[in-house]
Amino acid sequence: MSKTTVERRALGPLDVLIAIEFAGICHSDIHTARNEWGGTKYPIVPGHEIVGTVAAVGSGVTKHAVGDRVGVGCFVNSCGECEPCRTGFEQHCTSRVTGTYNSVDRDGSVTQGGYSTHIVVTEHFVLRIPDGLDPAAAAPLLCAGITLYSPLKRWSAGPGSKVAIIGMGGLGHVGVKIAAAMGAEVTVLGHSLSKRDDGLRFGAVDYRSTEDESTFKELRGKFDLILNTVSVNLDLDRYLSLLRLHGTLVGLGLPEKPLSMRAFSLAMNDRAMAGSNVGGIPDTQAMLDFCAEHGIGAEIELISADRINEAYDRVVASDVRYRFVIDASTF
Repeated sequence: MSKTTVERRALGPLDVLIAIEFAGICHSDIHTARNEWGGTKYPIVPGHEIVGTVAAVGSGVTKHAVGDRVGVGCFVNSCGECEPCRTGFEQHCTSRVTGTYNSVDRDGSVTQGGYSTHIVVTEHFVLRIPDGLDPAAAAPLLCAGITLYSPLKRWSAGPGSKVAIIGMGGLGHVGVKIAAAMGAEVTVLGHSLSKRDDGLRFGAVDYRSTEDESTFKELRGKFDLILNTVSVNLDLDRYLSLLRLHGTLVGLGLPEKPLSMRAFSLAMNDRAMAGSNVGGIPDTQAMLDFCAEHGIGAEIELISADRINEAYDRVVASDVRYRFVIDASTF
């Protein structure tokens, strides 16, 4: 990855010009930059975890003013007219949501993301960053935070519910904090116990190794909700066995190969397998407000722009606790 010049569109009536302060590094940035998912449109400027301040607004903008601290997440446009868009689920726009980078916008241009000094975004897709949030630690919330908050809210995590989170990396550690703040009893299911102390500090009441066979025996039928944050093909039947009556296992990670399970694993206890894709604009704002109220931010390592390639290699090697955030003043 090297420096280049990014041309941003002229400010339209409903546009907001943002001077970027911080940009989080998501693993999807790496997949896209390295064309591991295919379809990358080079040159590519990744970054969909953006926090900055409003530098200018269009004549019709009413929600944001110059000087406001704001954020931009995984998408920057949609049709605004279909049922998902009208009901706050813009990520499921029936005529294609526009990703923050590597996506074709409504005007035919290819979007470029947050690894830059400025970005122009339609007002509707600009989020307010509450004063109570540290702006650098808030950046990963625009992807990791909403990815976990949305299913926790949808499946009613809260007092009296038992939630398990598979994996405590960039996604999972934020999920532990949010679920605990919602009042749920949280258990982390990790490959090893190396992050156990962190998990308990973030609010989990239990932390189990999935390499220990006793984990699946002792926790059988315990959980109302399991969130799978990892992108590897797990033995889903084993994890489904951990659900209690009417429990749900939600996939958040995106493995490369198809998933498989026995129908019997779902039929027993009327269990369900579901998926979740980030969250819409209303839920993302609600998540930011919730995190500010409860003092939740991502655990980050702040880096300069000249360390992005190093950070990519370290993310792939799982050598970060827990998210890299770029100081945009170094671009």
